[in-house]
Amino acid sequence: MSLSFLLDFYFYLLLMEGFRVCRYTLVPASIILGLGGAPLWSAKCTYLTIAGNLYAQKAGKIGRDVINQYFGLFFLIFQSSGVWGNLISSLIFGQTTTTVAEVSEEDLMCCGAYDCMTNATANTTASSGPTKTLIYTLLGVYTGSGVLAVLLVALFLDQIKDNQAERETEKMQTQSFWSTFLATFQHLKDKRQCLLIPLTMYSGFEQAFLAGDYTKSYVTCALGIHFVGYVMISFSAANSLCSLFFGKISQFTGRKALFALAAITNLACIIALLLWKPHPNQLAVFFIFSALWGLADAIWQTQTNALYGVLFEKHKEAGFANYRLWESLGFVIAFGYSTFLHVYVKLYIVMAVLVVAIVMYGTVEYLEVKDLPGTPTTMKEAITGSVVQQSRL
Repeated sequence: MSLSFLLDFYFYLLLMEGFRVCRYTLVPASIILGLGGAPLWSAKCTYLTIAGNLYAQKAGKIGRDVINQYFGLFFLIFQSSGVWGNLISSLIFGQTTTTVAEVSEEDLMCCGAYDCMTNATANTTASSGPTKTLIYTLLGVYTGSGVLAVLLVALFLDQIKDNQAERETEKMQTQSFWSTFLATFQHLKDKRQCLLIPLTMYSGFEQAFLAGDYTKSYVTCALGIHFVGYVMISFSAANSLCSLFFGKISQFTGRKALFALAAITNLACIIALLLWKPHPNQLAVFFIFSALWGLADAIWQTQTNALYGVLFEKHKEAGFANYRLWESLGFVIAFGYSTFLHVYVKLYIVMAVLVVAIVMYGTVEYLEVKDLPGTPTTMKEAITGSVVQQSRL
């Protein structure tokens, strides 16, 4: 985790060193950010899972319910960063003199699912660009936030001290780097992990579509680039609040019902986006779509992370490393074909991945239920992630 903090801190230093946008700075910065983010996310998921199980033991609660609540609270705070980040950038860059041109009906025909694959910002916004002072101000705020986050974690985050954590720490110390690295791929021998790959990759696909395609071909094309920050604020706000809400109610509804809700919501949005022709007069619709997408994403993030923590309770590091691996691969693929395909094709791809993901996830649930009668006590503890005594299933 300390290595991750150092890499992320170096990334901020690189940003502060030179603000010129070119491949010679963006590509190394992106690589450094990825190197820092991967172990940080795996460590975060492992920490929350262990902490949730420990609290469940002390409070006499079911482990999976506490883990869901912990992930819900985490993503409430994490996703709220999208609100504050977009709000800060919108307010700072809002001081730039910008002239918004009226979009003609002919230009609007190139917006939406059947886009013309042209520059969406060409006919919507005319700007001289932000001044260097505004750029330094914005990146100064972001860099200060990053440094503050590192200090808060380093100084105030408690170390987990339990037998399980100590055993895992000793195991990690005795293993070489390559042994730990190979454990990620050896974890694929678990058929449940293989079945969860489409679900995990879908998380990357759907986030990439919203960030890359919806903001460009719908929001920027029809409303202008100055609306992107505000539309993404609605996504982050819905995502943040729903993360906490679904983390709380999962103990009553179960994860299967929540996954079904997320799938139906995303599927309905995809079909609607295929049929809808965006128009500036329908301003509220742009925010409704992003809010609904945020609702679904809240379920994907909280419940999938919690699912990994419950299913792979004995191999948390390898499990969460696989989670980040396959989710990141989904991002890579989605962004990779983004500039070559029409939006409607990308929507069909996202829909296909969603269908496959839900079918494979359903298979995992079937296998878990099928194994329950044979070993009730052991399987119950494995699924709940708790050592609380259960009187019956």
